Amino acid sequence: MPAALDLTRDAAEVTAQLVDIPSVSGDERALADLVEQVLRGLPHLTVDRDGDAVVARTNLGRAERVVLAGHLDTVPIADNVPSRVEDGLLFGCGTSDMKAGIAVKLRLAAHLTRPNRDITYVFYDNEEIEAIHNGLARLSRNHPDWLAADFAVLMEPTGGVVEGGCQGTMRVRVTTAGLRAHSARSWLGDNAVHKAAPILAALEAYEPRVAVIDGLEYREGLNAVGIQGGVAGNVIPDACSVTVNFRFAPDRSEAEAEAHVREVFAPAVARGATIEVTDSAPGALPGLGRPSAEAFVAAVGGTPRAKVAWTDVALFSRLGVPAVNYGPGDPAQAHTRTEYVEIAAVGTAEERLLAWLS
Repeated sequence: MPAALDLTRDAAEVTAQLVDIPSVSGDERALADLVEQVLRGLPHLTVDRDGDAVVARTNLGRAERVVLAGHLDTVPIADNVPSRVEDGLLFGCGTSDMKAGIAVKLRLAAHLTRPNRDITYVFYDNEEIEAIHNGLARLSRNHPDWLAADFAVLMEPTGGVVEGGCQGTMRVRVTTAGLRAHSARSWLGDNAVHKAAPILAALEAYEPRVAVIDGLEYREGLNAVGIQGGVAGNVIPDACSVTVNFRFAPDRSEAEAEAHVREVFAPAVARGATIEVTDSAPGALPGLGRPSAEAFVAAVGGTPRAKVAWTDVALFSRLGVPAVNYGPGDPAQAHTRTEYVEIAAVGTAEERLLAWLS
């Protein structure tokens, strides 16, 4: 692990430095320490910290303040650290999601001393796990003034294209109950795993909705992401649970999303299954017609599209701050074993943001 981050290197090289510092959700402290250290060495910034979230701000009295935000954490490492370079690509855990975006922000923070807008740089923890642990949400509770702004950009992987809004996400546990018995005398029991069949059948037959909002296409999805059941190789199981993730378009509220899930599994509930919501976060409408968003799109170029994922634009939306997603990573590479970012794309994102803010 380096003693310090070297922000004199180009953005791709800074990305590699960041990737080589493991920061799986819940274990971001070492990286947060280095980010805080390098930012406190910049005299044009005011720096604060809450847990493993670091916030740095210019205070130039500009007419507008923007937030550049991104998470420090990654999903679990999959034999893809340290980073490596091959054929113009930088490989490694978090390259796309979203240490390339973090590198761009750090470079801007270091070298853009007189921006045309005041800037708040937010680096936060625990985005890749349950919403209850989210570091940006914690900042919004503990220090809402740190996030006050006229516009926000989440440096999520978007392939260098502005992505508006975001999907909502909800996880539910659908549980069946049975009666335990010896498998040699199965007629004396009631197999809870077998009772999960209608739940899986409903998911297999499910036809997801495509919602078009402000010209952007959001594809919903309802999928099993886990199943748990069984006691031993000679026991009829008395319980089985299927964990289901619903990714819903931002024109649904959380209550409407839950009602839809319960409707899908109503036949299973009629047979005795139970449904428990274990995690939920709302989506955010695109809002690209707002002047601040229109100006940003005009500055960075490209044709906006929907963010087919959940991001913290939803939190900024709740705070009343218009926000978009924009970053150099490819969203299709996020969370993969062979995750990479195009080296040229990292430099391009920095150039476009620098032009917007200069």
